[in-house]
Amino acid sequence: MRRTFAYAAVTKDTRNADIGLFTNPSVFDVRGSAATTGPLDHHEKIIPLNRVEGDLEIHLELDRDNVVTTARSVGTMYRGIENLMNGRGPLDSLVITPRICGICTTAHLNAAASALDMAYHVDIPAGARHLRNVALMVEQMQNDLRHLFLLFMPDFTRPPYADNPFFDTAVARYQALRGQTAVQTIQATKQLIEIIAILGGQWPHSSFMVPGGVVSVPSSGDIAQCRHILARFRRWYERQVLGCPIERWQDVTTWDELDHWLTEAPAHRDSELGLFIRLARAAGLDHAGLSHDRFISAGGPLLPQTDGDVQPLFPAGVYTPAGFQPLDAEKIGEDVACSFFKACPGHPFDSRTLTDPDSDDPRKYSWAKAPRYDDQPAETGPLADLLMAGHPLFVSWIERQGASVFIRELARMVRAAMLLPAIEKSLAGMAKSSAQFYNDALKTLTAKSYGLITAPRGMLGHWLVIEDGKIANYQVITPTAWNGSPRDRHGVPGPWEKAIEGTVLKDPDDPIEVEQIVRSFDPCLVCTVHTMRMGQ
Repeated sequence: MRRTFAYAAVTKDTRNADIGLFTNPSVFDVRGSAATTGPLDHHEKIIPLNRVEGDLEIHLELDRDNVVTTARSVGTMYRGIENLMNGRGPLDSLVITPRICGICTTAHLNAAASALDMAYHVDIPAGARHLRNVALMVEQMQNDLRHLFLLFMPDFTRPPYADNPFFDTAVARYQALRGQTAVQTIQATKQLIEIIAILGGQWPHSSFMVPGGVVSVPSSGDIAQCRHILARFRRWYERQVLGCPIERWQDVTTWDELDHWLTEAPAHRDSELGLFIRLARAAGLDHAGLSHDRFISAGGPLLPQTDGDVQPLFPAGVYTPAGFQPLDAEKIGEDVACSFFKACPGHPFDSRTLTDPDSDDPRKYSWAKAPRYDDQPAETGPLADLLMAGHPLFVSWIERQGASVFIRELARMVRAAMLLPAIEKSLAGMAKSSAQFYNDALKTLTAKSYGLITAPRGMLGHWLVIEDGKIANYQVITPTAWNGSPRDRHGVPGPWEKAIEGTVLKDPDDPIEVEQIVRSFDPCLVCTVHTMRMGQ
C-alpha cells in the first residue's frame, strides 16, 4: 500500500515564535485510516518538531494508555550535495562541503581537508594541526552551549513545567531573547567564534584548511588576541556555567562527589550546571530517553606532543557497557531499507546517493540514511567522547543506568571543561617560533581516502574516491544521520527512535517528553537533508 504522510514544514519564524511565546508545534492526530479504524486501542501522532536545526517530523504510534509503541524519525528533505561533488576537482570539496551546514561548517572543512591529507599522503606539521584543532574545538564549545541554553533549556519554561518549583527561575534565565542566560550565551559565544575568524579569515564557511596544513599563518598579535578572547570566555564559563574553576570540577569523578559538589557552595548550586542537575532530576530526565547504549566517536583532536608524536584528547572508538574497542573505519556502512534511496553497497567508498522517491516499498519513510557500525546502530555526541576518554563519572552512569536525556545534556555542558585547557595548549603551541603550518602535498591522480573527525554533534565522516584527477564518489555521514537514522533492513530503530519508544505521554497534544528526548541528541537536519519534493 502506498504510504501517506502528512508533512508540515516548520519555518524559521515558527521556531522562533515557539521559543518566545511558549506555544507548541502542531500535533497531528491520525485517526480513521485503514490502520486506525475500529476501537481506538492504537492511534498515531505526527509531530513536526521545532527548536532543532532544520526540519524534522516524529511519527508516533501510541497505545490506549498513550505509551509510544513505535517511533519513526522522518527526515522530510533530500540532501544531494554528494552528487554535486562528482566530476569536480578534489580541492573543490574544501569550498563546497563547508556549506553543508552553517553551524558546524569548520567541522566539514576539517573532515574534507583530512580526507585530502590522506589522499595526497601528506603529514600536516604541528603548527597547522594546532590551528585546525583550535578552530574545531571552538566550534564545538559554541555549539554545545548554544544548544543547551537556546534550544534545550527553554523547554523548562513551557506550561507542562508551570508547577515545577524551578519554573520562575527557568523563565528568568532561558526565555528566548529575554532570559539572562540566553542573552549571555549569545554574547559569549559570538565573541568566542571570533577566534575562527581571526585564524581562518571568516566564519562560517571558511576555507583556510588545505591538504598539507593551512593557508594562513597567524601572527603573534593574532594569537594574543585569541588568547584574550578565550580567557574572557573561560571566566564566563567558570562563573556562570560551572560555578567553580575548571580544576575544581575536574575533581568530581563519582556521583557521591557530585552530590557533595552540589551542596558545597551556593555558587555551585545556583550555577547553570547546578540548576540543570536539580531541574533534570526533578523532571525525571535521568530515566528518560534510554537507547541502545552503543556509542561511537571519531575521537580527537590529535594534540601534538613535545616528542613529535600526537595524542588524542578523546580516543576514537566504540563503547558499550561491555567496554571500549578501537574504531575500525572498515566496519562503517549505510543502510537504505527504510530510506528514499536505491539499494547499493553499504560501505561509503562504494555507496551512492541515488534517490528512490517513487518506491512502492512500504518500509521507506525518511530521506535520511541509516549509518551502522558492524551492522549495528550507534549513538554519537559529547557523551560518546567522554565515554571514550574513560571519564569515570559518565562511565559509571552508563554501566548503572544507561544513556538518558540527563546524562547526554550533562556531557554536553561539561565537555568544555576538557576542551578549554586543550585549546590553551594548542594556542601556546602555535606561538612557538619553530611552528610550521604547511607541507607541500604530493599530487595524486587516483586515491581512496576519508576524513573522520568529531564535529560538535558527534562523529562526522567524509569519504572520497578520486579517479583520473576528478572526484568519482563523495559520501558524507553526519552525526545526526547516526542519531536520527531510520530503521535498517533488520527493522532495528535508530538511536533516538529507540529512545522514544516506551515513553508515556502525559498530554499527547503537547508531547514535551518526546521533544526533550530528541533534543537531547542535538539534531541537525540541515546536515542530513537539504531539499524537499512536494507531494510525498
